[in-house]
Amino acid sequence: MSKYRSGFVALLGRPNVGKSTLLNSLVGDKVAIVTDKPQTTRNRIQGIYTDEQRQIIFIDTPGIHRPRTRLGSYMVKVAQGALGGVDVALHVVDGRVPIGQGDRHIASRFSGVGVPVLLAVNKIDMLNRAQTVLALDSYSRLADYTEIVPISALKGDNVSRLLEVITKYLPEGPQFYPEDTITDQPERFTVAELIREQVLELTWDEVPHAVAVLIEEMAEREGKDLLYIRATVLVEKESQKRIIIGRGGRQLKAIGQEARASIEELFGQRVYLDLWVKVKEDWRDRERSLHELGFTDS
Repeated sequence: MSKYRSGFVALLGRPNVGKSTLLNSLVGDKVAIVTDKPQTTRNRIQGIYTDEQRQIIFIDTPGIHRPRTRLGSYMVKVAQGALGGVDVALHVVDGRVPIGQGDRHIASRFSGVGVPVLLAVNKIDMLNRAQTVLALDSYSRLADYTEIVPISALKGDNVSRLLEVITKYLPEGPQFYPEDTITDQPERFTVAELIREQVLELTWDEVPHAVAVLIEEMAEREGKDLLYIRATVLVEKESQKRIIIGRGGRQLKAIGQEARASIEELFGQRVYLDLWVKVKEDWRDRERSLHELGFTDS
């Protein structure tokens, strides 16, 4: 009988290469929000896969980019710090996109890390065979990768094979979390992310990076089997507030309806979502605001 394996795997890559989609696919459930907007992931999110052979704790990180705000600097720091204490590093790239400076910078971080570094070439469902071969050959030259796996995180192609490859490099060890745990994130964090996901999906391109969600109150209503949630959507400009609220409040209502449905699915009970929008100028560059939202270590 083979020994049980467990360990930590860091997912790194440029923004929008599909790390969060891959995390959800690997875990088999939604633990990270997914949109087509770059830099959707802002925190270090752990997704946990468990079966009778192994437990793998995946660490999804923000995309590494050139920061322009304090929030951006925090995100890059989180991503670059994810290599500390892991058993395997997984570099995720978009096979459709030529190698850029961001890819080279990330690859340079793998020198001397002392753990196996795997390369997942994502979005092969959008490539033909010749393009896939070209992408694999091109990206394989970036670093001394232990193994390379072409995948489609969206379609699930080769994801089970990637799990098997990762497992080979995990040490023998016990479960770190109960077998029914899929993430270590607090419920309030998850709720805020589900609301932010709908804001990103339903608003214009100028809004996403300036949006944060603060859960003001979250409590059961006695005798009603109802979860009451009061949340504030923070933006940096009045024009962004108007976009999110929409004419006659229609946009905010749509955001609330979609977010409520996701939250009800998560908790398996009725939810009353009380959603507000507030302008807080330059919150991404204000230490106090970042701390209030949980983006700093201090």
